[in-house]
Amino acid sequence: MPRGGPFDLTDNNAYRRWREKKIASRFTDVSDLVVEISSLETPTVAERTAIRERCRRMNMAIYAGPEQTPSAAKKSVAALGGAFGLRRLDRNLCAEEDGISALEVRAGQGAGEYIPYTDRPLSWHTDGYYNSADEQVRAVILHCVRAAADGGGNALMDPEIAYIRLRDENPDYIAALMHKQAMTIPPNTMGGTEIRPARIGPVFSVDEGGRALHMRYSARKVNVVWRDDGTTRAAVDFLNALLAADSGDVLHWRLGPGQGYISNNVLHTRTAFGDTPDPASGRLVYRARYYDRIEETEPRND
Repeated sequence: MPRGGPFDLTDNNAYRRWREKKIASRFTDVSDLVVEISSLETPTVAERTAIRERCRRMNMAIYAGPEQTPSAAKKSVAALGGAFGLRRLDRNLCAEEDGISALEVRAGQGAGEYIPYTDRPLSWHTDGYYNSADEQVRAVILHCVRAAADGGGNALMDPEIAYIRLRDENPDYIAALMHKQAMTIPPNTMGGTEIRPARIGPVFSVDEGGRALHMRYSARKVNVVWRDDGTTRAAVDFLNALLAADSGDVLHWRLGPGQGYISNNVLHTRTAFGDTPDPASGRLVYRARYYDRIEETEPRND
């Protein structure tokens, strides 16, 4: 548990100050998250500042840039991440050589066993919830090259808002979800071979400075094992109900070509989608995962 600051359950004064500021500064209209970008590879200072402001207030921003070819878009994603201090890519199992994953329907391929590479819906989660403790995904860029013919929209929620709702309901819920054995992701096996061991860890954690909150979570009913504790079960039930309520805390957006999300790995879903018969014109989204958080301030050029 963190000592001192808003995420210390014994420091109610710090929590109330942080909570008041957070609630007052958040956006409730998803369109307020949108920032127009003229060039994804070289966003201007004003564009970067606008994105950083939204990430400070909501841990996410939606950018809208020009449509590009897949190869050009991929280069733009890498450049855009670098503009916000995102450099340490999570080279996950299905990522390509450059560490960026092409999310598209891959029927009949190994990646097709994983839901992001299908047209099926994705339940609430943060990215990389099955990663080891020293390789947590802190930031994510999702960039749309081609939208689906229909569907494929996202729901989004700031993990800090989820933390507030849980703590206001019962501080013991936070203590339970910060337990080092709160959530277990069983081993991943393929063809009888273990390709990833079990991952055990908290839902909420805080960086060493006690400043940044991190969340790892999946609402999946299978392949997630919760600590066998009454408070943990109640906390998970409350969180699932909060997400299912689709209140003003949940924002909705459907990415179009040239648009994307840049976030400190917020909670999100994806609806099922339908594509054209031609796979070459189907939905294509590039995903870049990082071990870094988004830089909150523009680096000084001394």
